[in-house]
Amino acid sequence: MHPLEITDANFAAEVEQSDVPVLLDFWAVWCGPCKMIAPIVEELAGEYQGKAKIGKVDVDNNPGIAGKFGIRSIPTLLLFKGGQVVDQIVGAVPKGHIVDKLNSYVG
Repeated sequence: MHPLEITDANFAAEVEQSDVPVLLDFWAVWCGPCKMIAPIVEELAGEYQGKAKIGKVDVDNNPGIAGKFGIRSIPTLLLFKGGQVVDQIVGAVPKGHIVDKLNSYVG
């Protein structure tokens, strides 16, 4: 299971109108630390299937979303519930840290 590719075009449908929590990974191809957490985001997409949506936003291709949430450094993970940002994680962090945050909003 791969993370959803979230774009300026599908953001409203996939994130704002989602009935489950959504974790978005804001990243770019040139970002070294983003490559470090990419495998974690991939694993989470499989582990949380049906319980949460896991998505990725390429900040270079989707400046609208990145601008809307004031993303200044990447990787940044934003956690949405009910279409609203409820938590954020900045930087490459261990998987356990992301899982702890996600678990507090799932279920």
